[in-house]
Amino acid sequence: MRCPKCNFVGDKVVDSRTAKEGVAVRRRRECLDCGYRFTTYEEVIQSELSVIKRNSSRVEFERSKLKKGIGNACWKRPIDEEKIDQIVEKVTMSLQYDFEGEVSSLEIGRRVMDELKELDEVAYVRFASVYREFKDIDQFIEEIRLLNKKNK
Repeated sequence: MRCPKCNFVGDKVVDSRTAKEGVAVRRRRECLDCGYRFTTYEEVIQSELSVIKRNSSRVEFERSKLKKGIGNACWKRPIDEEKIDQIVEKVTMSLQYDFEGEVSSLEIGRRVMDELKELDEVAYVRFASVYREFKDIDQFIEEIRLLNKKNK
């Protein structure tokens, strides 16, 4: 590891612990030349996933897009950033575990909806309106009716 202060290539690890709920390792390092201490994170790099869009095109899976979509659904709701990050992590990990190479955008949307339904009904309906491409108010009303039936 190259020292961020003096660029010397040589260090020793002075502390290691798990981070990011067990999916990463945090290491404190000390440069063997200048003694500067710095932190690194080590994570497993999963195989790349491609997303098959509704029009059959393929794009690279991006956690940031997933987070943005969930964040938009949760906008102005009493949901903290940490909970959104947890959903992003859970959905991403389940996709990487269940699929190799490609996954449909419909499957991603279904998994996000399952998580949002448990978290916040308003966020769920917001996400569903985009995911299912609601065309009019009647589709919103029907989704809310279905949600109410399941909750009774």
